[in-house]
Amino acid sequence: MMLSSSSRVRAMSYAIREVVEHARVIERQGHTVTKLNIGDPVRFDFETPRHVSEAMIRAIQEGRSNYSDSEGIPELREAIARKEGRSGVDISPGDTVVTTGVTEGLEMVLAAILDESSEILVPGPSYPAYIEYAKLFGARPVTYRKIESEGWRPDLDDVREKMGPRTKAILINSPNNPSGAVYKRSDVEGLLAIAGENDVAVLSDEIYDRITYGRKTIKPGGINDDLPMIIFNGLSKVYSSPGWRVGYIAFRDPGGLISEIKEGVMKQARTRLCANTVAQYGLLAALEGPKDHVKKMCDKLRPRRDLAVRMINEIEGLSVTRPEGAFYMFPGIDRSLGLDDKSFVLGVLEKSHVLLVHGSGFGEEFGSGHFRLVYLAPEEVLSDAISKIGKFVRSVRV
Repeated sequence: MMLSSSSRVRAMSYAIREVVEHARVIERQGHTVTKLNIGDPVRFDFETPRHVSEAMIRAIQEGRSNYSDSEGIPELREAIARKEGRSGVDISPGDTVVTTGVTEGLEMVLAAILDESSEILVPGPSYPAYIEYAKLFGARPVTYRKIESEGWRPDLDDVREKMGPRTKAILINSPNNPSGAVYKRSDVEGLLAIAGENDVAVLSDEIYDRITYGRKTIKPGGINDDLPMIIFNGLSKVYSSPGWRVGYIAFRDPGGLISEIKEGVMKQARTRLCANTVAQYGLLAALEGPKDHVKKMCDKLRPRRDLAVRMINEIEGLSVTRPEGAFYMFPGIDRSLGLDDKSFVLGVLEKSHVLLVHGSGFGEEFGSGHFRLVYLAPEEVLSDAISKIGKFVRSVRV
């Protein structure tokens, strides 16, 4: 007799990678697929900074392949505290935990903070893991609206309306995945004020913090000293090292309101032993070393963003607001095309051999009717891919 999987995992979905299964079918037919679905800089023409790679190689050569402390190597935890301190977040090394990427950190925190009677507010559209992990732990993810016509800024009235007695936390992600929005100071201040009024913790996913094109990232922990806050960051995006899988959690808890949550995370860290030890030395070098590659990365991405925005907005039936950070955009699909977002994405894949991600995979309520496009590819690749998308749209409109 076949054993069935648990009801918890049967309901899970991760659209960003699930669309790859459809692409593999096309590839087996002999076609080349242009993959604009995953935010991995190294798959294109970005490289891990040399000093970061050398630090990891040196750690291997020096035999540092042992288990580290469950919370992370001490010198990295000290560097994380210094890094957050420069952003105005007053924490000690003991307030940090090194994780196997931000995703593991998110899983640990949600496991510690949520139960079956809980709710968490997450941005809508939303990175799928926020929603899926909340559901995995029996909680209810509640998406708050972002205003597309205003650059996907958060709708504070909607946030306030959706706060309830079961809300345990609110999640902020700026620069944002999938929209590329970078929140203004007034947006962040408004979200923090609502969190304070309702005595909920703030979770701040800052993995794209340095990838912006003019508007500076406003760090929630740097503009409010009183709220309990849990910060996530890591090596993957800014330092073009997604496969290394190393990140961190930082707890800022001036009133001791989330001390049990912190201890719950520490218990999980001890149970899973430790994060990748040699990769931790890479993250240490990243935090403590030069950052000149960041400007070069943004200077390279800006014209790609501008090209993609211009070409998409020239396609009748599609429209997109200009992202201010990260390397994603979230175009809307006009209803006149007669396709839902998943049918659109699969149609583009089948007919044009370009892989995107359907917007409903980022939340049904606010993601439907859109798709996510990653603009990491060189301009000639982007131009060719978007031209093919336009051809597909014109074929649908006929």
